[in-house]
This record gives sequence, structure tokens and C-alpha cells, in this order.
Amino acid sequence: MCAIAGILNLAAGAAPSERALRRMLGMMRHRGPDQFGIFLGDQVALGNARLSIVDLAGGQQPIGNEDGNLWIVFNGEIFNHLELRTDLERNGHRFTTHCDTEVVLHLYEEYGADCLRKLNGQFAVAIWNQRDRSLFLARDRVGIRPLFYTCTPERLLFASEIKAILADPQIDAQMDPVSVDQIFTYWSPLSPRTCFRDIFELAPGCYLKVQDGRIVKQAFWRPEYDQDTAVRLAARRRSVADYVEEFHELLRDAVRVRLRADVAVGAYLSGGLDSSTITALVRKLGISQLDTFSIAFDDEKFDESQFQLEMADYLGTQHHVVRATHAEIGNALPDVVWHTEVPILRTSPVPMFLLSKLVHERGFKVVLTGEGADEFLGGYDIFKEAKIRRFWARQPTSKWRSALLKRLYPDLNLAGAGGSYLAAFFGSDLAKTNAPDFSHHIRWRNTHRAARFFSQDFTALVTEARKREAPLIDYPAGFENWGDLEQAQYLEISTFLSAYLLSAQGDRVAMAHSVEGRYPFLDVRVMEFCNRLPARLKLRALTEKYLLRQLASQYLPEAIWKRRKRPYRAPIHRSFFHAATPDYVRELLSDSHVRASGIFNPLAVRQLATKLEQGKPVGETDDMALAGILSTLLVQKQFVTGFRVRAELSAHDDVKVVRHQRREAVPLGAMPC
Repeated sequence: MCAIAGILNLAAGAAPSERALRRMLGMMRHRGPDQFGIFLGDQVALGNARLSIVDLAGGQQPIGNEDGNLWIVFNGEIFNHLELRTDLERNGHRFTTHCDTEVVLHLYEEYGADCLRKLNGQFAVAIWNQRDRSLFLARDRVGIRPLFYTCTPERLLFASEIKAILADPQIDAQMDPVSVDQIFTYWSPLSPRTCFRDIFELAPGCYLKVQDGRIVKQAFWRPEYDQDTAVRLAARRRSVADYVEEFHELLRDAVRVRLRADVAVGAYLSGGLDSSTITALVRKLGISQLDTFSIAFDDEKFDESQFQLEMADYLGTQHHVVRATHAEIGNALPDVVWHTEVPILRTSPVPMFLLSKLVHERGFKVVLTGEGADEFLGGYDIFKEAKIRRFWARQPTSKWRSALLKRLYPDLNLAGAGGSYLAAFFGSDLAKTNAPDFSHHIRWRNTHRAARFFSQDFTALVTEARKREAPLIDYPAGFENWGDLEQAQYLEISTFLSAYLLSAQGDRVAMAHSVEGRYPFLDVRVMEFCNRLPARLKLRALTEKYLLRQLASQYLPEAIWKRRKRPYRAPIHRSFFHAATPDYVRELLSDSHVRASGIFNPLAVRQLATKLEQGKPVGETDDMALAGILSTLLVQKQFVTGFRVRAELSAHDDVKVVRHQRREAVPLGAMPC
């Protein structure tokens, strides 16, 4: 895993400098500390910071093709690169390395943008074509690896992390009120927004090509669900055992190809169904020595270490545990926000940050994890919630139908809730079962209650800006014909998976310590198989991930494969308000700082802080608001008012510099993004 960066001139001017790339790469040294590379042309400069995992000796970037007209910098892994390489060699391509990066380059040379459809992997890539003077940027199907860009009238800048773009002296960060409001609703900005004005992400499953004054953005993949009646009927006739067998083969192979590396591979083991199944499949593939890693909490409400230790013992792994205390979570939040580059409404990314530090200290660069199973196999409670609400909506006066909701959220303490409370909490817009956002309406409404801490001026900015905005959710053609569960899955995948789970809680906190996560459930073959499954094999009555449980029953103890999903969470207010409350918390929440931010209402924030200092009970919304306020103020402080450029690459770093022969620059004129 690596980082990439680059600058493309959009108008006639001086060529991008080596120093500019050294500065950008210096901001992302943590993503790829092993080697660096820079390509310098008369119109473009590309950069790479490398975490060496495949072809340790020969894979330094940038890499060129046979005639030196194509140059690539690459972040990620292509798990089917061996098979693709064989086909390319058969077609006459000559390789100079054994790494997957060069396979992507020759594949692009052979197929152009269609090469993306052949890749099974997690990646962000930039390819410069010197012959037709085009720049090609692309990102993997579900956005496992990040890629950001911005445009000025003269240049396009891109990088794996926003901080590298901000290292350019001409780019300043400004908070985007609409994005902040979206974060306080959906947990993250809606793609392609980031929390900064005029800095965008390349959306998952998309590519961008710049050539001759034109920028073309195109999707090459998105989740699709079968609408064909004949296909659905055929699916119903297949036996469960038949589905389990096919799923088994696909998932086993997804694990197998993700063990391809020239370094040791470990695994995260949470004690739940997903990671336990992945770890068991690794062992089944004959890996005799396997190191596993997990998080334990001092706070029993969040701790699952009993299940983790049982599974580690059952599977015979060398297990390592990081124990996250309240104080450690509170103290580490500023570092975590520096890496997430976005406000977060949970503290869950912090223990993952501490976990990747442990993995790094044990000498590992790669871990397998279980992310993706909940999205593609129907694992989340929000899917059950929507199912119950639809059931309830058919008889809205029924008390026992609404009472089913009490089972879903034990942490909300609904056990003693009466019918009026349930009706108020879950009954909002109950009759609107045809609304496209029916499944997520309650979550988004509830989360947005945290926006009551916004200042009046900030709320006015949001309101005014939203008048000029397109509809928030971009529902794809055919969405209305998908099943209820599939619609809910699409919303979860398109608004939550990449933007929050794989980013703030995944790539960013793992790469903070140079650790690459690999996700067998996000293998393209597994995802597309799951999207063809009948809903009953994903959510059967109120049993989540039914098909996965049938497979896991072959490998795991009954206590694990039958175990009800427990959402991964971390303590919030107790991490910041205790006997040793961090100084930065008091500073950020002071009246003067909150007022100067312009984002939040000082009186409302002070009342919340007082309530927490007095140890009074707080609800879910207040907890999320606290995390959101602190992290938003940290983002503002670290990236807007107090941004600090880190040390650029020096003469002591191992940097490969390729200087392409210069020729007369072609004036292109300004191009809007």
C-alpha cells in the first residue's frame, strides 16, 4: 500500500517542480515510508510513497511501459495480477518488475479505461500518457483506497490524502458548511464532497480523464441487483446448500489471493462472525502460523475480549491485544483526526488507530479483516429496523409489532419503553414505505439532532447553500424496482461503507501506522454473488447474514456462528470527561474558542460540557454531538486555522526520479472541474 500525488498543468506555464512533489509526499510519509518516486514531465508531475509488500526489491515507482510513453503511480493491491500478467505476456507485453503496479500499466495500455473491469483489487491509480498528453485517475469499486483532487484555473492537484494537496502554497482549506451539515446527518460528506470547499474525492468505482482541455468523469462499477423476473425465479429454485457451496468457493479464493504478499500477513479477530470466518478460512488454507490482533476495552459495555480469546484459542493463532482505556481514546483523538481529515461522530476510529500501531510494532504490514460482510450480506440492525417498520406500517395500531423494535437496540434502553415512546421514535413517516430513504430515515433524522449545536449564522449558511444544491442522494436508475432490502443495502453502501467505514475507521487509521487492510468480503466476485442472492438468504426473518452463518457453521463453534451481531463501538463522553480530562478538550470547548469557530453555539456547547462534567446521564445523540463538535473543531484547527506543512522528502530518502524529455508545452486554456 502506498500514497500517490500529482500536479497537472491545465494552462501554459512552468512545469511542476520536483520540490512540489517532495513536499506533497512528505505529508504522506506514514502511508509509504519504504521508498519514494517522482516522475517529472513538462506538463505533469507524479509522485509515490511506497509501502513495499510485493516485489520488495524491484517495485519502486514510477514505472514506465516499453516505449516510455506511459507512466504510472499506484496505491493498492491487485489480487489477480498473476493471472492478468500471464495474459498480457501472451499478448507481447514485456515486464521489468514482478509487481502488480506494472500489470495495471500494461493492462491500461492494452484496454484503456476498460482495464478497470478486469481488476480484482483495492486501488487508486494515476497514469500519464505522454503521447496523447492525457492523465487518467481511477479508484476501486467501493472506495477502499482514497483519492482526492482540486482544480485551480491553472492546475489540477491530486493525492491520496488532502493534507498533501494543502501542502501547495496556493491551496487553502475552508470548511464547507453543507458538508459539515451532511456529516451531522449521514456521518460523512456525500461523495464527491469532502469537508473542505472545492476539494473533492474521486467517487468509488469511477475514473477521471483529462485531455485536450476536457475532464471526463465516468463510473465503471456500482452495486446492481437483479430485476429480471426469470432470474429471480431461478434463484428461488436453488437450494440453500447449493448457494453455500458456491459462496464457500468464492470466499475461500478471495482469502487465498489476499494472502499473496512478500511479507507476513496477519488478521484482525474481533470475536464476531465475520472476522472469525475469515481467520478460520486462512487456517484452512494451510497457514500454520498466524498472528491475530484485537481490541479490548476497560469499559465492559464495549468489551468483547472473551470471544476474541476463545476464538484465538480455538483457531490456534498467536494473538495480540491492545487495551483501549478511556484516557487513551481521549488523548489520541487529535492524532486520529489529523489522519481522518474529517469530523467523526463516533470515537470508534480511535481504538482502530491504536490497534494498527500494535500491528506495526509487531512487524506486520498487512492484515485481513471482515469489513463488507454486513453491507453485502444484510448484517446491520438498520436492515431489520426497516423490515419491522414495514411490517408495523401494515397494522400501525398494533402494539406487539412495534414492540419488536425493542429487541434491536439494547443500548438504547427501550426495554421499558411504552407504545407512545416507540411511536414517537420509530413511527415517524411510518406510512411512507415507498419513500426511497424509508430504511434510513430514522437514523438520519436522529443523527441530525446533533445539528442543534450549530450557531445561528452557520445554520443560515447551510440553509442558503442548500438552496443551490442538487438533491442530496443520487438514486440510480431502476432503484425503485429493487427489493426493500436491496434498496437499504444500496444506501448503506453508497453513503456509509466507503465514506466512513473504509475511510475514517479503515484506511486512514491503519495507514497512519503503515498497515494495509485487505477485505475478502469486498472481493468483486463475492460482492456480485451477494448482490444476486435472494433476500431470504441474507436477512431470514430477523436473523442477519443467514448464508454466512450456514458457511461458518462448518468452521466455528456454535457460540460464535449463532452469536447475534454486536456493533463495534467505543466509549465517547467518558473518554473526554474524567479525572484527567485532556487540556485540548477544555480549550476547544471554551466559550472563546467555540465563538471564534463560528460553527457552534457557545451557550449550547457550554451546557453540554457542564452536564458531562457533572456526570449526568447523556443519550446517544449527545454522545454523537460531543464527538462531532470536538472533531469538527480539531479539523478546523489542524487544517484551516493552524495548518502546518511537515518536512518534505530529503536527500536521505530513497527517491527514484524520472525526468521525461521535455518538449514545447501545449497551451490548453483553463478547464473547470
